[in-house]
Amino acid sequence: MSMQKRTYDSPLGPLLLAADELGLAGVWFEGQKHLGEFGSTRRRLGEDGGGDLAAFREACRALDGACCWLDRYFAKEVPDEAPRLHLMGSDFQRRVWGLLAEIPYGQTTTYGQLAQELGRRYGVRTSARAVGGAVGRNPVSIIVPCHRVVGADGSITGYAGGLDRKRALLELEGVHATP
Repeated sequence: MSMQKRTYDSPLGPLLLAADELGLAGVWFEGQKHLGEFGSTRRRLGEDGGGDLAAFREACRALDGACCWLDRYFAKEVPDEAPRLHLMGSDFQRRVWGLLAEIPYGQTTTYGQLAQELGRRYGVRTSARAVGGAVGRNPVSIIVPCHRVVGADGSITGYAGGLDRKRALLELEGVHATP
């Protein structure tokens, strides 16, 4: 599979977008932790942009959809359904990212609540710390809203794009989290 890339100029700094024929695979802030990684240091964004024409068109369609979604989001509108995603990671990571995608706009949850929900749905006992590790490796930030996960006391904790950006994203959605 060949990835196509595009830069999106957000109000919080440039975002690198990546997609292949299966969907949007990456949204990273320039300079953020885990930039260009798909759930692991072993799966990284390459420099190739090749592939056949049909794959190129599908990747461009996914990138166009992501840009439209981000335009609406940064205009303080609740975006429509997310663009088609191609999330690459372990089964555990994809389950956590699936839960992230369910957190409604303007709401938050905690790492502990996500761990409890994983147990309820999948019979998987896990810690809030393990969930935090998966959340931190989310390759599709903003669209898969890892910024909506806060500490048990409501504090803003951990965000690969930086705590100031996490705070700004939450404020954009009308959430006033504890510093």
